[in-house]
Amino acid sequence: MRLVVLLCLTLLAACQSVSLPPLPAWQSPEGREAPGAGRIVDLRSGEVLSPGQLVERLAVAPRVLVGERHDNPDHHALQLWLLRALAEHRATGSLLLEMLNPDQQAAVDRVRGELAAGRRPADLPAALAWQPGWDWALYGPLVSHALAQPYPLLAANLDRREITRVYRASPALDGHLSTASRVQDQLLAQIRESHCGMLPDSQLPAMLAVQQQRDRRMAERLLAAPTPALLFAGAFHVRRDLGVPLHLADLDSRGELVLILAEAGRPVAATAADFVWYTPARPEEDHCARFRKS
Repeated sequence: MRLVVLLCLTLLAACQSVSLPPLPAWQSPEGREAPGAGRIVDLRSGEVLSPGQLVERLAVAPRVLVGERHDNPDHHALQLWLLRALAEHRATGSLLLEMLNPDQQAAVDRVRGELAAGRRPADLPAALAWQPGWDWALYGPLVSHALAQPYPLLAANLDRREITRVYRASPALDGHLSTASRVQDQLLAQIRESHCGMLPDSQLPAMLAVQQQRDRRMAERLLAAPTPALLFAGAFHVRRDLGVPLHLADLDSRGELVLILAEAGRPVAATAADFVWYTPARPEEDHCARFRKS
């Protein structure tokens, strides 16, 4: 009888829904009227998911990689929502950011200690040595939230000194998945496109080395981080077919899940991620015109 009662209580607890924080309102100009905005798809099955179902599926993974478009405010709002929602399902082990470099880690740890002691720096970005290339207006809410949590906030990138060394030496990578010609050819094509076709061919091997060494660093930091761990990075970095997951596999690690936050009208292939969450698109900008002027 006692066993029956315990089983019933267990089933009842399992059936109780976990409360989730309210979803943020769309910030991009097209708003919720954008076709496809808000749609979440399990790319492995094609199933359309609710936000709660997505969180339940992500919560079982030891490592979750979330890809963003850096200048899309809806992506940053959804990342903060995911961080809070996943914490309702299980304790977070660590959060890793592409936007933090190793030479900032001491400052991050110091600020976390000050906040825990009830002292908030007057200028938080300055206290963190935050890099101006990452818009604090977009990243500030997420970083401020993470700094106040009991889990560590960890750097996942290379610092400038390391990038310079990689650029000059182009060190070889271990592993057969990340170094496959198919992977490197696609990355080279993306590097050419992102530089508007204006990058001299002589610089392409060094740029490819930097891209892949950054992905390898993110993989290494994920493996060293307390689990369950989350990585927030640019969408290209977390792609299953080109980025960090290949390096994780080369380092004999599997079991991660990949979510890409993508803009409506820009479909994500099933080879690139496990899940996609579509948001309104940002207005198109001619980045190449600005690149030519610079």
